[in-house]
Formats: sequence, C-alpha cells, structure tokens
Amino acid sequence: MLISMIRTALLYGLLILSVRLMGKRQVAEMEPAEFVVTMLLANLASVPMQDNGLPLVSGVAPIFTVLALELILAVLSMKLLPVRRMLNGAPSFLIRNGVIDQPALAASRVSLDELMQKLREKDLFDFSEVEFAILETDGELTVMPYARYQPATKEDLGAARSPAGLYYNLITDGSIRRENLQAAGLDAAWLRAQLRSRGLTRRELFLFSVDQAQNVRIVRKEKATAERAARRGK
Repeated sequence: MLISMIRTALLYGLLILSVRLMGKRQVAEMEPAEFVVTMLLANLASVPMQDNGLPLVSGVAPIFTVLALELILAVLSMKLLPVRRMLNGAPSFLIRNGVIDQPALAASRVSLDELMQKLREKDLFDFSEVEFAILETDGELTVMPYARYQPATKEDLGAARSPAGLYYNLITDGSIRRENLQAAGLDAAWLRAQLRSRGLTRRELFLFSVDQAQNVRIVRKEKATAERAARRGK
C-alpha cells in the first residue's frame, strides 16, 4: 500500500513537471499536437500507477521520451515554418470583407450555425458587420468588425483617424510568409524594396507586418539589434 502511494506521488510530480516544461500556453490553449502529448502522458502515467509489478524506471522512461520529443518539436516549430504548419496547421479566414468564405468553412468543418454562434458570443449578430473572422489553430475565432461597428475609444473621441485594418505578417522570425504577401495584394519585389530602403535583410527581422494602408511595423531580432549597435559603436 505504501509503495503504491509513493509511486503515485512520484508520477504525479513528474506529470506536473512535464506540463510546466511544456510551457504556460499549453495549459490554457492547446494546439493539436500538444493535446495529443497531454493525453499520451496521462495514459503512460496510469500504467505504472496501477501495476506495482512494473519497475518504476520502465514506467517513467516512456514519459521522458514523449516529453523530450515534444520539447524538440516545439523548438523546431518555432524555427521552421513547415514543421509548425505540419503540427499545428494554419489559421483560416472564414469571413473576408463581410462575405462568408464557404470553401474555407467547409474545409474547416465548421457549420454555419457554429459560425453564427461564435459571432453572437462576441456580440455580433450580423456577419456583414465583420471585416475579418479568422479561425485560429487552437479552435478560437478571432473577429475584427468594420471600424464603423467598433465601440468608440477615448482616442477615437479625441481625434478621428482612418482605420488601419488588418495587419499581415509578411516576415516572421526571418521567414517570408508568401501566403500573407499574396493576401495583402503585394509581391516579393515590393517587400525587397521596403527592406532595401531601410537597410534591412529578412534574416535580421523578427517581425515585418503591413496593414491595408501599407503602414509598416518592424521588430528586429534582439541579437541582430545588439550586433548592429555594436558595429555602430566601433
């Protein structure tokens, strides 16, 4: 009895440690691959908890193996876009410019009733008031109403300004997002000209995004920024 309690306590602590190592985001909003890993860890831990005849090392080894694979794939998905898409998929535009994208709705296996329910949960009862509705990789629906349907803020009351619209991430962590470039109605030549005019290369950028009015936002990689500052200091 005492041995069973000790084994269970050790495995419980190991699972808590595994979830902490996977990161905070996984607990609240799990991607498909992360959900599979969580379920697998729970099943692997249940076997040595119930079978005292199984050596504890034999029960713990598969858990460490799965955790190691998860951490390796998490690093690869941060650095490599194809790996990230393979594991987590890509966001889908269900509404564009007030029009429901029926093929995207069918491909995402989301019914019209489910889409309308999600909109109502965000206090939107007419889909034509929605400029963009994006189904994220974690299953959440991100909605951007047209500017005229958005609640007024203090900044809006102080000074009227034209809405920026949706921002498209054209470069993330040094990689060009060609599908976003196409969605923004731009091409590679435009992007190269923008980088050249700022004396930048894509590899030193953490984020390069542009809105519908072609306003640009740039975030350099911290390492690249430090190296540039060091060169100026010399």
